[in-house]
Amino acid sequence: MTERLADHPIDPLFLARWSPRAYDGRPMPEADLMRILEAARWAPSAYNYQPWRFVYARRDDAHWAEFVSLLAPLNGDWAQHASALIFVLSDTRFHHDDPANTSPSHTHSFDAGAAWAQLALQAVSLGYHARGMAGVDYDRARTVLQVPERFRIEIAVAVGHRGDAATLPSPLQPHEGPTPRRPISESAFSGRFPA
Repeated sequence: MTERLADHPIDPLFLARWSPRAYDGRPMPEADLMRILEAARWAPSAYNYQPWRFVYARRDDAHWAEFVSLLAPLNGDWAQHASALIFVLSDTRFHHDDPANTSPSHTHSFDAGAAWAQLALQAVSLGYHARGMAGVDYDRARTVLQVPERFRIEIAVAVGHRGDAATLPSPLQPHEGPTPRRPISESAFSGRFPA
């Protein structure tokens, strides 16, 4: 497995977090899932509006097969071995004091992304890993999960204990491992975006 090295000192938790596809199928205690979602709940958001919502299933509950069926087939092939599947939603509308008087939210996806990051880090701190997936049948998911129109389905997340990469379909096996990041100098710029 490739060693990940930071260019500047950071907490090791950030380097330990990566997005595997191989999971071992162990059930997850509900208490662990609630701890992971609790960490997501404490993410920052504009005006403390907290636009995120989570719809979840654990592998041993009645909704599991249905949740797996909402994923693109390639994702479903490996995600069926996770311990939990979570759909991350965001409220696209915002109101200050009057719920009947809403306006479009500019930061709903950004804020939900902050919640997803905290969810992923908490998962690692408990010995799990999480992988976000955009390969979702979004129209069907909206119907099956009964998501109101004003909410955007952002992503699905698989959470579980890492499994053996050999259990993955062969095209995915070589990609199972932590990935590097571009240097900070290619992502952060003082004063102006470079020409």
